[in-house]
Amino acid sequence: MLVRFLASAAALGVATWLLPGITLAEGDTWNRAMTMLLVAAIFGVVNSVIKPLFTFVTAPLIFLSLGLFLLIINALLLQLVSWAAEQFGIGWHVADWGSAFWGALIVSIVSFILNAFFKRSEEHR
Repeated sequence: MLVRFLASAAALGVATWLLPGITLAEGDTWNRAMTMLLVAAIFGVVNSVIKPLFTFVTAPLIFLSLGLFLLIINALLLQLVSWAAEQFGIGWHVADWGSAFWGALIVSIVSFILNAFFKRSEEHR
């Protein structure tokens, strides 16, 4: 569970680093790292509570789009995380829909790779 949390934090960090529309408040490295961990915590709560509801309600669209509609759900959830971070005074923001969509794609790819890597390393133990 901790590994998945850190993988999500790293994936969100990569999306923040690559996309100019996803911004992180200025500060020293420690503050920025803590901000990303807080954002990852919000992201984890949103993914575990709200995403299953969205997925259930939009199951026919997900089926018809062969799963591509999940990117739209993930982009909406990323915007929700941005809104929640703003409400808590956390310095992380997604500027627009395009940034949310590309951010969701990046987070999905990076999370998939990191989780596969860590899952494989656990099998060797």
